[in-house]
Amino acid sequence: MSPVRRCSRTACGRPAVATLTYVYADSTAVLGPLATYAEPHCYDLCAEHSERLTAPRGWEVVRLADSSGPSRPSGDDLEALANAVREAARPRERAAEAGGPRTADPMEVARRGHLRVLRSPDN
Repeated sequence: MSPVRRCSRTACGRPAVATLTYVYADSTAVLGPLATYAEPHCYDLCAEHSERLTAPRGWEVVRLADSSGPSRPSGDDLEALANAVREAARPRERAAEAGGPRTADPMEVARRGHLRVLRSPDN
């Protein structure tokens, strides 16, 4: 038996990426991330079949997002991280923490350690 679970649809041999279950009492089909193990009353679906899934008339389809996998950082996230590292490495910030003169930021309301509370730009 193959360690990779396959799509439950007839004649489809693609790897499963989602699990479909039904809540008959609520007339709801729930499509979520691939279950940790195969259950007899659930259906494993490949990416194509999970995207094309439709429910019977009068039923609702609930699609649960897969949040288990690590999300890839966006360019904005990486740029923000690089800017934070550059700002933390500036010599003037180290002098300010040591009690030296610090330039006042008009947007800064308070400071606690390395964290700053900023005034809302709307105010």
